[in-house]
Amino acid sequence: MTTATVLRTQDLSEGALGMALLHIEHRDLSTARRHLTQATARGVSTGSNASLFHGAPALEFVLARAHGAGDDVRAAVDRVVDARLAAAHRRPSGTLPHLAEWDLIRGLTGFAALLLSRRPIAPRLPDVLACLVALAHPVRGDGRMLPGWWSPVGPDGKEMVGGHGNNGMAHGIAGPLAVLSLALREGVSVPGQEKAIGTFASWLDRHGSHYWSTAAHLDTDQPPAAEPARQSWCYGQPGIARAQQLAALALGEPGRRRAAEDTVEAVLTDPLRLARITDSTLCHGWAGLLMLTRAIAADSPAPARFTPIIQDLHRRLAADWERLPKSGFMEGRAGAQLALNAADATGWTRVLLLT
Repeated sequence: MTTATVLRTQDLSEGALGMALLHIEHRDLSTARRHLTQATARGVSTGSNASLFHGAPALEFVLARAHGAGDDVRAAVDRVVDARLAAAHRRPSGTLPHLAEWDLIRGLTGFAALLLSRRPIAPRLPDVLACLVALAHPVRGDGRMLPGWWSPVGPDGKEMVGGHGNNGMAHGIAGPLAVLSLALREGVSVPGQEKAIGTFASWLDRHGSHYWSTAAHLDTDQPPAAEPARQSWCYGQPGIARAQQLAALALGEPGRRRAAEDTVEAVLTDPLRLARITDSTLCHGWAGLLMLTRAIAADSPAPARFTPIIQDLHRRLAADWERLPKSGFMEGRAGAQLALNAADATGWTRVLLLT
């Protein structure tokens, strides 16, 4: 492993690793090997940019779908995890984290998803979960108490007066909520985990209609109505609803589960909201919504209510996916094909925190 070379081929989102994932799911291992060779030809990152979606951790996730992640790859990932945990612990007490410290795409939520997928489950997982649980502890900033996951900058990483609280699955608090709930359902828990799940879920009850919350939202009895926006896996109510359903299943809250399922049904049968979805990608299009709805239905006591929605999403995806200009996983044809084929034999949807 080396930190010297950073290539898009190492990128699970749009690089060769994502293409390998598609062919592993299809059991075409010879083609998968060609993509893996391309991805690793000039080294694999174990540097500060390594994450579930880039470098050695992404490589482990893909190889593990074919039961091919060896001790050397896992050891390299463990070193990355140790470095990220150490960085999180070095952050002075009472200071706010950057999104990249803890989110799914770049941070500890993604590492938790990866370590939870190992068999046996990785011994470092509790330490990662504990860092996510710590986000539930409020922090004083700007003369007020702020949520512990509040970012001092905007969602684009640029200065934003008062900062923001990100709510989405990809970069927001729905990600930690989902992975902490998945871990609890698998019997993995750390002190404070159930309370943290409740804290994050209650926040999303109040703020989850927004992509993110601003300081102004904290000053009102009720946040303002959200502006019309695209609803997707990465941002919006469907992804948040899956996290809420997982929380309800972990904590045994049938009312929250019903509310989450009702939200998905309402959003995905509303012509005005569907009209805002303009592509077929996993990240923010039909493919992600299709896989999300399948996961919702699989955990619902009334899965048949989602059958017409799943059929409609499948039809929309089938009609549009070949027009995607990119070939990759999150924003391209590979991810769309994975969703279109309806299979998850390898457990690839864990990378989206759907299962």
